[in-house]
Amino acid sequence: MLKGKHIVLGITGGIAAYKSVTLLRLLVKKGAEVQVVITPAGKEFITPVTLSALSGKPVICDFFTANTGQWNSHVDIGLWADAMVIAPATACTIAKMANGVADNMLVTTYLSAKAPVFVAPAMDLDMMAHPSTRRNIDTLRSYGNHIIEPVEGELASHLVGKGRMEEPERIVEILDNFFSTPQPLKGKKILVTAGPTYERIDPVRFIGNFSTGKMGYAIADEAARMGAEVTVVSGPVSIKPDEASVKVIRVESARQMCDQCTALFPDSDIAIMCAAVADYAPAEPHTSKIKREKSEVPVITLVKNPDIAATLGQAKHSGQIVVGFALETDNERENALDKLARKNLDMIVLNSLRDHNAGFGTDTNKITIITADGSDTDFPLKSKPEVAKDILNAITAL
Repeated sequence: MLKGKHIVLGITGGIAAYKSVTLLRLLVKKGAEVQVVITPAGKEFITPVTLSALSGKPVICDFFTANTGQWNSHVDIGLWADAMVIAPATACTIAKMANGVADNMLVTTYLSAKAPVFVAPAMDLDMMAHPSTRRNIDTLRSYGNHIIEPVEGELASHLVGKGRMEEPERIVEILDNFFSTPQPLKGKKILVTAGPTYERIDPVRFIGNFSTGKMGYAIADEAARMGAEVTVVSGPVSIKPDEASVKVIRVESARQMCDQCTALFPDSDIAIMCAAVADYAPAEPHTSKIKREKSEVPVITLVKNPDIAATLGQAKHSGQIVVGFALETDNERENALDKLARKNLDMIVLNSLRDHNAGFGTDTNKITIITADGSDTDFPLKSKPEVAKDILNAITAL
């Protein structure tokens, strides 16, 4: 899929620049047209002559060519590119990119780029772990850049840790996958719920569950990669989406989640109800902390929370799809079929806590997809990103 693609390869001043030669060679071998933009420090590690010989193009470093005065337009380069890859990306260049410090041709080109940008950090482990570097990388990710995380191994300092630039072969694979990913959901608006809800007993205690949000966020990320405009209404979790285009609305309780979903659903094409929503909440949460020493054992009266999936299922109009989840411990299929019909869903995803490595807190899941016409498909144990693809492929088929 890289054949004929215009790739800007940015090279900065780190020892990992030697890997950029291999990366360039592999990109050209795949049929890509590559324009190298290198920082002045980068030329201290690898010569423009080598890079030019491999790319077949003059290497750009400065805003103009000293002996002829020819101007190198960062705007034209940015518009020409189908993708920009900065490998290696040093801590200094990452900081400049995150804060818009356009003092060299590479960062100026980055600021003008309209195409996707892939950043492959490379630095010593202490620099990689420093809060300022982590903040700058998070900032770049929030801008929509694709971060190719460094790997662990022996570094130039001879220390061992995270900071080695990802191998060129893997970077090419990431680019190839990016351009080859089909986008059957392009133009669709998808609402995803994820994580648990917390129902307050008092200011420091709550009723909740063990959901981590991994399944919901995997669905959101994959839907975004398939071209959808995705909004996640998320309960309290520690994770973030990998895809910068995914919008996250954070809530705490089931009622808050319901309010957000009912507001967003009229403009959504698909709603995927993956959150583990608490069925009940304390009727009268205490406004101050319940003190063990000063009170009898409290009696907590519960009231039903709104059924978000059923609410959306009853409100949907022609053309909208609502997908539910059923996490069961017994009578799995019967309970799932009951939910499917009762909540007026188009599809339900069933998984059982009796299956090893499925359900809450795991990186894998084992599901059965049941549609409103009664058909069902069993899937083997897979990683949650792979399960997300299965779910979204089934939705696409609907």
